[in-house]
Amino acid sequence: MRFSQLYVPTLKETPAEAEVVSHKLLLRAGMIRKLTAGLYTYLPCALRVLKKIEAIVRSEMDRAGFQEVLLPVVQPGDLWKETGRWEHYGKELLRFKDRNDRDYCLGPTHEEVMTDLVRGEVRSYRQLPLRLYQLHTKFRDEIRPRFGLMRGREFIMKDGYSYDASVADAEKSYQLMHDAYHRIFMRLGLRFRAVEADTGSIGGNFSHEFMVLADAGEDTIAFCHNCQFAANVERAEVVEQEVLEGVVCPAAQAVPTPNAHTVEEIANLLQVPTTKVVKTMILTADGKNVAVLVRGDHEVNLIKVQRLLGAESVDLASPDVVEAATKAPVGFAGPCGLDLPIYADFALKGQNDYVTGGNAKDTHLMHVDLNRDAKITAYGDLRNITTQDPCPRCGGQISLAKGIEVGHIFMLGQKYSTAMHATFLNEEGVEKDMIMGCYGIGISRILAAAIEQNHDEHGIVFPPQIAPFNCILLNLDVVNPEVTAKVEEIYKLLCDMGVEVLLDDRDERAGVKFKDADLLGIPIQLVLGKKSLAKGIIEASDRQSKVKVELPIADFVKSYTDYQSQIWVNWSTQSSSL
Repeated sequence: MRFSQLYVPTLKETPAEAEVVSHKLLLRAGMIRKLTAGLYTYLPCALRVLKKIEAIVRSEMDRAGFQEVLLPVVQPGDLWKETGRWEHYGKELLRFKDRNDRDYCLGPTHEEVMTDLVRGEVRSYRQLPLRLYQLHTKFRDEIRPRFGLMRGREFIMKDGYSYDASVADAEKSYQLMHDAYHRIFMRLGLRFRAVEADTGSIGGNFSHEFMVLADAGEDTIAFCHNCQFAANVERAEVVEQEVLEGVVCPAAQAVPTPNAHTVEEIANLLQVPTTKVVKTMILTADGKNVAVLVRGDHEVNLIKVQRLLGAESVDLASPDVVEAATKAPVGFAGPCGLDLPIYADFALKGQNDYVTGGNAKDTHLMHVDLNRDAKITAYGDLRNITTQDPCPRCGGQISLAKGIEVGHIFMLGQKYSTAMHATFLNEEGVEKDMIMGCYGIGISRILAAAIEQNHDEHGIVFPPQIAPFNCILLNLDVVNPEVTAKVEEIYKLLCDMGVEVLLDDRDERAGVKFKDADLLGIPIQLVLGKKSLAKGIIEASDRQSKVKVELPIADFVKSYTDYQSQIWVNWSTQSSSL
């Protein structure tokens, strides 16, 4: 491909709309253009990257024994009503009616459609396991699309589904995907971690997220330095460590705390550590109000609260609800005298002499003993894990890191098969519900995540496995016929070798060419000008290290082949499951 013919409208300045690195660089490198909020057009270079990602994903899915299909993106609402998700999925599901006034939606995922296909064809245990997947466009009407391809409304996804006759067979399918995902992300040249995760709106028994480690990640993961434990903070359990205090707590005492609303302000005013301040959160769970207590230096985990209560949804109560329940402005809620079910985190158990809100304006209570002064409904694990907590598996040291979710696998069990009557006859002729698994990979999000993890001040640094081109050949003297003739000769050699090469044949200054080459992130840069031609060499440099070497023109095929192989080896040793 010649640069002069390639549609790659690079930009010198970063558009104001871009927030994160990947969004900025994808726009500047002429790889995507915004149509409207959360919708992007993929230009040729981005599409080349996406096709390479798809090829790796497709090869590993096929290797794992999954078969590719292609399902409609428009889905009948009746299928979603069968599973109950038509009402519960939320506004992210874009619903509409056809000319016959029938309900439809744009598919954000395809559990219902795939299960409808399978239930119409599978009758016997002899037809199981059945493992299918597709590469498809999805649409989720995000309330606040942001960060470019990281959280758009329309995106490209690989979703796979397994149907098995038994839990043991379903676990085999799940493990097949777990192993395949490890191979996929290793081949993509990424640093990643598989973590235990919450099943969310998809549902099911358990799941794992595959997270690319990057500072721009929206998720926080906790992982152990001593064992293989890793989990999204929404899922990471905190081991109960009850510490009993033998000191008798004085009677609770109301104290004025004007203009003190935050934990830090209260702790400073009353001269107590933040560990002795109790945060009282008023939440609404399935329409009913509850109070949740956590220590001042901890953060409440709504997913854990939802799990403890067995609720469909849990949200922060509105200010009006808080004031009605506490008879005080927001910021002064406390458990004493509160006429609500009260759930307290394990970290508060067995200790006393706390500071809590006083349920009155500008008032807090000191010397609170929760067991004496409040009516605790139950204690539980209701907060995010911290680096001060031991690993729940081995007791080792916990660290936290930011991650970008690029893959998610679910053990669904019988949630969808039971609701949709997807059954088979077992060996005894008894009708049984199929056991399901669901496996997703964000293809377009991988493009953004790879850039978030691999960039520098000059632009993108693509892993060779997914770069739009293997190398870029820069002609630094296009008006010199000898240089141009030799460049064309090298270009033909590279094409004949099967190398995906971009020839920068533009009549531009050398600085412009180098800047665009760096911006596009192509792994190998080859440079030929009048001086290097006179020396009989081509200058080669690795986009990642910027180290330059000289390749002899006389033995170019061998020297380039060896050089490219070494670049790939260097990258393959860097990709890892941390």
